[in-house]
Amino acid sequence: MSKPLRLAWIALLALAPGADAQDTVGQSRILGSDEAQVFLQAFEAIRRLHPSGASDSALWVGALEGLVEQIDDPYATVFTPTEYAQFQEGASGKYAGIGVQIARLAARVTVIAVFRDTPAERAGMLVGDRIVWVEGHDATDWSVDQARDSIRGEVGTVVRIRVERNGLLGQIPMELTRDSVHVPSLAATWVDSDVAYFGIDRIARGSTTEVANALSEFADAGALILDLRQNPGGYLDEALGIVDLFLAPGQLLAGAEGRNEWGEVKTEAWFARSPSRMESTPIVVLVDEFTASAAEIISGALQDHDRAVVVGSRTFGKGAVQSIHPLPAGRWIRLTTGSWITPLGRSLHRPRNRNGEPKEVDESAMGSVTTGAGRELGTGGGVVPDIAIKRDTLPEEGLDLLYNHAIEVQVPLGIRIREYALGLAATAMAAGSVERLPSSAFDGLVDTLVAEGMDSAILGDPAARDYLDWRAQVRYLDRAEARGLALLVLAERDRALAEALRLARSASTPDELFALAEAAAEPAEEGG
Repeated sequence: MSKPLRLAWIALLALAPGADAQDTVGQSRILGSDEAQVFLQAFEAIRRLHPSGASDSALWVGALEGLVEQIDDPYATVFTPTEYAQFQEGASGKYAGIGVQIARLAARVTVIAVFRDTPAERAGMLVGDRIVWVEGHDATDWSVDQARDSIRGEVGTVVRIRVERNGLLGQIPMELTRDSVHVPSLAATWVDSDVAYFGIDRIARGSTTEVANALSEFADAGALILDLRQNPGGYLDEALGIVDLFLAPGQLLAGAEGRNEWGEVKTEAWFARSPSRMESTPIVVLVDEFTASAAEIISGALQDHDRAVVVGSRTFGKGAVQSIHPLPAGRWIRLTTGSWITPLGRSLHRPRNRNGEPKEVDESAMGSVTTGAGRELGTGGGVVPDIAIKRDTLPEEGLDLLYNHAIEVQVPLGIRIREYALGLAATAMAAGSVERLPSSAFDGLVDTLVAEGMDSAILGDPAARDYLDWRAQVRYLDRAEARGLALLVLAERDRALAEALRLARSASTPDELFALAEAAAEPAEEGG
């Protein structure tokens, strides 16, 4: 075996560039095994003799991918340096840029959100502005990725941008100094005068602080809805910090069972340290099948300690403790090293195949645990809601005709709704008056869809028209920053949110909330 090949194999085995004596002993033991020698000599034979002429690097990458596949861990992966940087940026919510969210609307890269106290806000950029020029390059036909990559850069550097804005004939030049931007993970608002709504889309760096600040701002709320639907999780310490805000000092936040870096099995536990916030306030947590990982730790702990009623569908079940370790050449490996346990001992882990599908389990064998208040909670992986409401793929039956027709004539229905709603929002905000609009306000949307080839008879169907009006109304109100009103309109077809609002409006104490949830979860008696 060639010296470079042996050195490469040693580097591949090392979990850290500075491996200690115990690592070295383990590597020597592996290298001395018959299996390792078979692998290395097969590798050398393929490299020298096979007519494909595959490079060493290609063979190593393939071998590494095969190694990961063998452990049947759907969450295991090896990051390249670029992939790891993207992973870090996405998880943290931080990047060096100007502080906008962009999307491609009406064939132009359009600003759909401007974050507070960012270079974009200070420069006067507005929702609806179309980015048409960046640093001397025509951006009118750019994709979102092209625009994002060109606008982002090192902190303190300047980027020159030109935008077009409705009502103005020329392009508006802007010179912005890039800064470290934090995209909030929390959207907090009043739904009713007494009901607060906290929507958390990921558990990022700073999420605990965002929630703590919102709890101070909404301290007088009579009830709280915590929406964790489609939240993929994030940082463990932030999830524990959020739970800590709601529990009393000494209460168990979560536990974990798994292996440490030496391969030893160990159990860990985390306990609350801060004074409880909103101690007597009823809390409803919304979850769905996409609620995962750190978001499941939050919902499971609040449910176990009788601090919240959980509404929605069984969560994803990503109760895997994951560790990320450095490898040589700037690569990193992410592995599952254990599983998360709720305070009452429920495992959040739901075993899955490499393709991500849940493994078959005997549903009848799943047990339950009992909370301090006597509530029975289901086990078996993920968080089982107190009130099960399955997420609708479409708000109503019969709308498949509308969507299939849009696909057939190649009209991007969702994008057209967003574009039209954005225009309405810009007009309303400029006038200083945002309110719910009548159905006639969306006639222009239907006209646009017809002009692009959709059948007026299909669009004129009462069910289809009501749905279009509703979708556009929600989007318009949200973009016009009337988020409380947008949620009320959303609840007209979002059954889980509607149930959360019903519970929040009806319960003045946690005990009343639990009684309402128990009644709602009981099957209705059939009439005789």
